[in-house]
Amino acid sequence: MHNKLEMMRIFCVAAESRNFKEAATQLGISPQAVTRAIKELEEQRGEILFYRSTRQIKITADGERLAKQARFAVGSIDALFVKDTKEKRDEMHGTVRLTVSSVLGRKLVVPALAEFATRYPDIVVDCVLTDSHSDVIDERIDIGIRFGFLPDNRYVARELAKVNFYSVGTPELIDKVGMPKKIIDLDKYPLTALFDHKTGRYWPWTFTESRSFTPSKPRFITDDLEAEFQAILAGVGFGHMPGFLVLPWLRSGKLIQILHEETSPVWRLYLYRPQRGPTPLRIRALFDYLAEVLGRIET
Repeated sequence: MHNKLEMMRIFCVAAESRNFKEAATQLGISPQAVTRAIKELEEQRGEILFYRSTRQIKITADGERLAKQARFAVGSIDALFVKDTKEKRDEMHGTVRLTVSSVLGRKLVVPALAEFATRYPDIVVDCVLTDSHSDVIDERIDIGIRFGFLPDNRYVARELAKVNFYSVGTPELIDKVGMPKKIIDLDKYPLTALFDHKTGRYWPWTFTESRSFTPSKPRFITDDLEAEFQAILAGVGFGHMPGFLVLPWLRSGKLIQILHEETSPVWRLYLYRPQRGPTPLRIRALFDYLAEVLGRIET
């Protein structure tokens, strides 16, 4: 038994062909399959649709009337599965809401959005810079970028990079107070600290083998990672920073890595969007663009 839509599709092609063999060639099926489909359709309708001879077919009056209706019906159904050019253009207009951490947004994402705006002038990017983890489902965020891990499978996620952390300080600070050699000695030196409002504590410096260190009496405290980084560059204290911030300064010699024998666990940088049905082209365009740009960052 043929699928009724497929049977009508075969009938429409046969109605415009000289014989069932020609129809079969156009459809990429066997002549026998065409013959069976037409026979089944005639049996269901209780009327002859084609006069047949050994060399050709001729559509009947009943067949002509059905063909006229069938072409419109099949064409209308096919159109449901194909977006027209106007719909596609419409999907490249409008707003995409993006959330990203403040320092990553200012340093990497916002500068990259200039090129995106040139490519897609009709797409508006609503960029929310926040160091709290926005719930993209509840807050109707279209795309998010975050470090660490994703809490559940509600997201379509792509890992962009593995982020290394480095314990660093300026040469001037090291000349003045010396260089820390061991984790247990860190509190003897001037340190910076990043305050986490969610826990009410300082972010710990993490190391391999599940070890961590939290400054007990930091010289400089802030809730902004970039402000902490600027304090480190100014020689206020030693700090623990992601590679995308400190690597250029380490290469230039303006920062020096301390605790050389200690390594930190790798964090992962994710680009993600919620799974909530078909994704508009404008969101896919920004998602793919950010994956391309942020996949090249040095970490």
